[in-house]
Amino acid sequence: MLNRVVLVGRLTKDPDLRYTPNGVAVANFTIAVNRPFSNQQGNRDADFINCVVWRRQAENLANYMKKGSMIGVDGRLQTRTFEGKDGKTVFVTEVVGDSVQFLETKGSSQSSGQQASGYQQNQNQNQTNQNPIQNEEDPFKNNGEPVDISDDDLPF
Repeated sequence: MLNRVVLVGRLTKDPDLRYTPNGVAVANFTIAVNRPFSNQQGNRDADFINCVVWRRQAENLANYMKKGSMIGVDGRLQTRTFEGKDGKTVFVTEVVGDSVQFLETKGSSQSSGQQASGYQQNQNQNQTNQNPIQNEEDPFKNNGEPVDISDDDLPF
């Protein structure tokens, strides 16, 4: 039998880090995952999927990721029940993450605005925080002239 879930999406809020009475870290979070098709209005709907991770993964997630951060989760689907405060049985379905991948650097999702990844943000940071080595003239800058390369110069 097989029970495997792989998701890529954005955190809908900051992860909720807690500790069990035995001191084991557990983080609950929800990620928004776009559906692969558009609705009748031409927009993509998203599914909001509850997830949980344990121990070091939970602490790392809470320390380095926040609302809007893009992450990947590899885990399994799990259902559980408990008795609610009103005495009724509550059913919960969630993804228990075995592995969480950080797909953006810390803080890049908030500061990059509408950009789809952290690449453009990192590129802008390199332009504003240049060190002396980066201030040298770019040898690959296109000045409109053809580049003279022989076949012997190519690595393949």
